[in-house]
Amino acid sequence: MPYILLTGGAGYIGSHTALELLNAGYQVLSFDNYSNSSTEALNRVEQLSGKSIVKVTGDIRDEAALRQLFSEHQISAVVHFAGLKAVGESTQLPLHYYDNNVAGTVTLCRVMREVGVKKLVFSSSATVYGDAKQVPIPESAPRSATNPYGQSKLMIEYILQDLVQAEPDWGMTLLRYFNPVGAHHSGQIGEDPNGIPNNLMPFISQVAVGKRSSLSVFGNDYPTPDGTGVRDYIHVVDLARGHVKALQYLEQHNGIEAINLGTGVGYSVLDMVKAFSTVNQVAVPYQIAPRRPGDIAVCYAQPDKAKRLLGWQAEHSLDDMVKDSWRWQSQNPDGYKQA
Repeated sequence: MPYILLTGGAGYIGSHTALELLNAGYQVLSFDNYSNSSTEALNRVEQLSGKSIVKVTGDIRDEAALRQLFSEHQISAVVHFAGLKAVGESTQLPLHYYDNNVAGTVTLCRVMREVGVKKLVFSSSATVYGDAKQVPIPESAPRSATNPYGQSKLMIEYILQDLVQAEPDWGMTLLRYFNPVGAHHSGQIGEDPNGIPNNLMPFISQVAVGKRSSLSVFGNDYPTPDGTGVRDYIHVVDLARGHVKALQYLEQHNGIEAINLGTGVGYSVLDMVKAFSTVNQVAVPYQIAPRRPGDIAVCYAQPDKAKRLLGWQAEHSLDDMVKDSWRWQSQNPDGYKQA
């Protein structure tokens, strides 16, 4: 049985998707350089599923390593997660982001085309919508980006669209994630960012567990009900299942489709803080800080296309998201590092 190749398979979303793929009967091959992930995540996925993953260490910019990978393993499709993802860091290190994300994807596609593997699920982002003029945001909304990270995702979308235009026998889905949060309900795998978290939920969790003294809420003067930014938070397990559905869709279809993965509901930063502290009975001290450059007021998905094309919709509630985040953090205060 051929493998599904996960680039960046040991990362937060990659590891949860690996588990859902194994549960759905697929064979999984992970290719990861571990720049922001841990082999322990995949070890735990193996324990949870009772199945093994082929783990190869390597970088998607390394064409020779990719050729070797495809020659040694029968691969039917690729789910492409590998990429740098910190908005703030991308403004400091734009060349690093363009090299890793954009050049890495071009190298991957070149090797895929060479070996005749033409099914690709790409990990895109709602950042490609920039500061959207309408919410909920449909896939047809104009695209733009407010930072190099978002720009790198947008460039990749254009590159993949051009490739399918030139070679229509490719099948691709561009999955535009909104804000992934939560963890597997076992508490065994979850988000384990290097250094200071860039995303809200791991920051809340680290404050709750006592690793950080308080949460900074960036801006309380946005045109939203409580003045804090509103986002579409989606449980990572729902997101992972969206990738399984996207692969199943590509088994029957060529061409390219952009698909939002979100809930269609927006919650503010303070909504998230209150839900976390109420549901988990734990204090989350916070202070208001100035707005961050590049942040937008409101962003949530129009998720109908995913339901129509993939038969997928988010099933986990906000309570599930905050409960599962806390279970992971409280059981693994230092993430995978103590394992």
